[in-house]
Amino acid sequence: MIAKVKSCGLMGVDGFIVDVEVDISNGLPSFDIVGLPDVAVREAKERVRAAIKNCNLEFPVKRITINLAPAHIKKEGPCFDLPISIATLIASEQIKIDDIDRYMFIGELSLSGELRPISGVLPIAITAYKNGIEKIILPAQNAYEAAVVKGLQVYPAYNLYDIVTHLTGEKKLDTFYVDVDSFFLPNNKYDIDFSDVKGQENVKRALEVAAAGGHNCLMIGPPGSGKTMIAKRLPTILPDMSFEEALEVTKIHSIAGLVPQNMPLITTRPFRSPHHTISNVKVIK
Repeated sequence: MIAKVKSCGLMGVDGFIVDVEVDISNGLPSFDIVGLPDVAVREAKERVRAAIKNCNLEFPVKRITINLAPAHIKKEGPCFDLPISIATLIASEQIKIDDIDRYMFIGELSLSGELRPISGVLPIAITAYKNGIEKIILPAQNAYEAAVVKGLQVYPAYNLYDIVTHLTGEKKLDTFYVDVDSFFLPNNKYDIDFSDVKGQENVKRALEVAAAGGHNCLMIGPPGSGKTMIAKRLPTILPDMSFEEALEVTKIHSIAGLVPQNMPLITTRPFRSPHHTISNVKVIK
């Protein structure tokens, strides 16, 4: 029997839909994953096999072929553990569900069947919503990030068995919501402020003009003259971020795994001060 479920991969800071197809047929027992998987994805077969057995479910002892489409794009990371497991259970007729196309599955499995958090959930959730997918099932630790996307029903789960009982209708998972507007309240501001700078009137005037007009600004001076100190305070005089801007910033933090657990949406403008020694440019005379 063939089964197909929706999942998502990452390319840069954006996601793309991945169809996880499973075919189970008679023959010598095997478990093959095709569709340009990396090492972490190929190792999913061991995690999936153990997770299904340890959740008191039956792992089919048959010829199993997993295809991750589109096959020409490389699939990376352990986030395909959950969709592979669900598709395998559907193909083996342990789960019967008619509206599987309305779901997206994403998450890493432990050998015991518990779900572990992954990085890049926000761009994945945005991709699901843009492609008309109504529901997403993912690790509970990632629920805050996904719930930021309005119009998407988020179902957090702690283990594979809870997801199976949800799909079969035995015990439904609770939908998770967050109040996105609360992240933009006035009390969610910066720890520093542009008014902290005393003196340096010419520099402050130049940065005010740059902030008002959206211009670039180059500061040159000896170490300790306050260049980084005043540049660090520039975001505090910029306009508040819009929801779309906050999503773009949070997507980058999500890919890097830097989104705080209690603040799934970055609403303050970020600042970076890389040291000049990170440059590899060499001057040849």
